Amino acid sequence: MIRNHEEYKKAVETLKKWAYYYYVLDNPLVTDEEYDKLYKEVEEYEKNHPDEVDKTSPTQRIGDVVLDEFKKAKHITKMWSMEDVFDKNEFIDWVNRVKRAIGNDNFSFYIEPKFDGASLNLVYKNGELIRAETRGDGEIGEDVTLNAKTIKTIPLTIKYKGLIEIRGEVVIKKQDFDKLNEERIKKGEPTFANPRNAAAGSLRQLDPKITANRPLLFYPWGVGYPIEVLISDEVSKEEYERDKKEFIEKFKTYKNIMDFVYSLGFKEPPKRGECKASDIECVLKKYNEFVEIRDEIPVMLDGMVVKVNELNLLENLGYTAKYPRWMVAYKFPAIEKETIIEDVIVQVGRTGVLTPVAILKPIEIGGVIVERATLHNFDEIERMDIRIGDRVIVIRSGDVIPKITKVLYHKRTGNEKKIPRPTHCPVCGSEVLDEGAIIKCQNLSCPARVVNTIIYAASKNCLDIEGLGESVAKLLYEKGLVKDIRDLFKLKVEDLEKLPLFARKKAENLVNAISKVKGIECWRFVNALGIEHIGEVASKKICEKFGVEFYKHSPEEFYELEGFGPEMVKSIAEYVKVNKDKIEELIKLIEPTNPKKEVVNSPFTGKTVVLTGSMSKSRSEIKEMLENLGAHVTNSVSKKTDYVIVGEDPGSKFEKAKKLGITILKEEDMWNMIGDGNGDKK
Repeated sequence: MIRNHEEYKKAVETLKKWAYYYYVLDNPLVTDEEYDKLYKEVEEYEKNHPDEVDKTSPTQRIGDVVLDEFKKAKHITKMWSMEDVFDKNEFIDWVNRVKRAIGNDNFSFYIEPKFDGASLNLVYKNGELIRAETRGDGEIGEDVTLNAKTIKTIPLTIKYKGLIEIRGEVVIKKQDFDKLNEERIKKGEPTFANPRNAAAGSLRQLDPKITANRPLLFYPWGVGYPIEVLISDEVSKEEYERDKKEFIEKFKTYKNIMDFVYSLGFKEPPKRGECKASDIECVLKKYNEFVEIRDEIPVMLDGMVVKVNELNLLENLGYTAKYPRWMVAYKFPAIEKETIIEDVIVQVGRTGVLTPVAILKPIEIGGVIVERATLHNFDEIERMDIRIGDRVIVIRSGDVIPKITKVLYHKRTGNEKKIPRPTHCPVCGSEVLDEGAIIKCQNLSCPARVVNTIIYAASKNCLDIEGLGESVAKLLYEKGLVKDIRDLFKLKVEDLEKLPLFARKKAENLVNAISKVKGIECWRFVNALGIEHIGEVASKKICEKFGVEFYKHSPEEFYELEGFGPEMVKSIAEYVKVNKDKIEELIKLIEPTNPKKEVVNSPFTGKTVVLTGSMSKSRSEIKEMLENLGAHVTNSVSKKTDYVIVGEDPGSKFEKAKKLGITILKEEDMWNMIGDGNGDKK
């Protein structure tokens, strides 16, 4: 029994040590019974002395606060995607690109496993975990701090007192995944498709106690701040440059940084290493070793990560628009097995797209039982002549997505059945839009797409309804308050107050946010409808030409709009055919306007412009700025294009512009043309 505060503090430190050895080092110091006994004693003391509770106590990992939705959190530095290579030749091509960029091969590679889970960014300041964020779009993720604190391999405190972002993967062991699915089957709950989904789903629970009951692990694989690209004003540019310089001078290599991270109390991966860039055989040998032991490792791996080791080279190598040039994921080969297609079902996705899914005779591939495989689309089914009853080859590419790669025609018996193309939505019965590769339900009220329709309509580039995110949209639909977009404008505070976790203030805020939609610009209204192939640019063109009564115009008239081809025109016609009454009702509810834009005269007034490559500001910001200067910004290069503005690492648009002889401007040229001659970007 713990008698005083001193004994309590000692017991907390003992529990933390035991937990570290058990969860991080996989080397228990005591029996579960001994751990549980001391844990209960600490709990009892904290219950009797609430003012003395140590916030780093293992008992404090399970939060009592249930969230109604996740808040958004901006990363301090950008979280990038990673370039994938799938064979030896692709990997060697990547190595050669890096060598050419550096100018020699006098450097090394840092190598570690690529875990197949959910990416997580941990922010520590003054030695304390202050925030945990999902990757999101790379700049803004979701704040899952309460959930992260329940994961026992994530330290609540570390010895390092500076600001640091520690990035890694939340995973679940294969055997724990199997047990979790067994428990869900017993409870009548849907099973998780694979360990990655289980980890991601467990991390994004609004009730931290659910996350706490899932056996999640966290493996660090990198550091954000102060190594990556600063995107937040949470830290000044001066502080960032200072900390970055100190890190590079102190650690010198990525291997040293990760040694430091693991010394702070994080779980180390089962295998990692270094190879000289001049010794490619060393890297290939390590890759083969990973392939050989992948099944023995308790968590799912889908490849090996190779990074340029020397920190002083990273900034020079730089980034494309999507990923660092100094890092690559060398993916594992897919595992193939033979099985039988027992049936084909049609799923309706959140955007209304109909996707055929093969129901397979269950087969074990890479430690996971596979019962379904994507058939992509009905054009692909016809191209491969896939039939129900066929014997097929199935792969799990990257340990995640099962797909059919081959039909064993020579094993056909004659009893196989052809798979017909759907003409009506299997969920709501509405006539579908068939564009060949894409078959889509256009019905705004289709239960299969209504939630995503609402989420999309409420997003920033559409109706911009603050507070109407995914969780709220799902709740409104599940409780029967909203069946399509029109119902949003009929919501009352009294109705919302009856919902779980909806206090009056929150209900009032949402109703007020919805009321602000009235009078919104026409293009936002059209964009919010979610018409296939019609995004922001096309919506603006439609409103400039036809206004809010666009739906009354004939398909032939839409061909007059620049860039509108048969697919776009057919999509609009089919959408209006199915939803004409809903569009008219929404116009009455929203009263969209079509104000004339005041255009500032500039060198870009009346010019058609295309952007390519990564720039100093986001593409959307530059696009909006150019449109305000009278430019017509499009996505494709043609003979009608006046300027192609290029940033770093421009793509095929740049090459096409050169072939067509179109004027090419560097980003700096653009700023000079619209600024005061000195490239002022403010």
